[in-house]
Amino acid sequence: MKKENFLKRKIRVRAKVEGSKERPRLSVFRSNKFLYAQIIDDQKGVTLASVSTKEEAFKDKKSLEKASFAGEEIAKRAKAKKIKKVVFDKSGYRYHGQVKALADGARKGGLEF
Repeated sequence: MKKENFLKRKIRVRAKVEGSKERPRLSVFRSNKFLYAQIIDDQKGVTLASVSTKEEAFKDKKSLEKASFAGEEIAKRAKAKKIKKVVFDKSGYRYHGQVKALADGARKGGLEF
């Protein structure tokens, strides 16, 4: 039941969200241990920037701190590629906890969505 609800939310979100060159998609994936974020141009099928909490810079931080720092880091990498506006794809996850912290960190870093 829980997985079915997740998949329904994921399909509903992806039906409405599509990344383009002007506004690429900021996609979030959450595993049991790590958090991943990618900025994707769906028209070309290309990942423009990505960040993972597996990276060395994320050691010795708690999960919400890692998520917030990941948001700021993805914003910094996006700015380096001259990306300012994105569409947020929460991938079926509820908008709270790590997903919200990542989104707030990305906004703090300068991304608009």
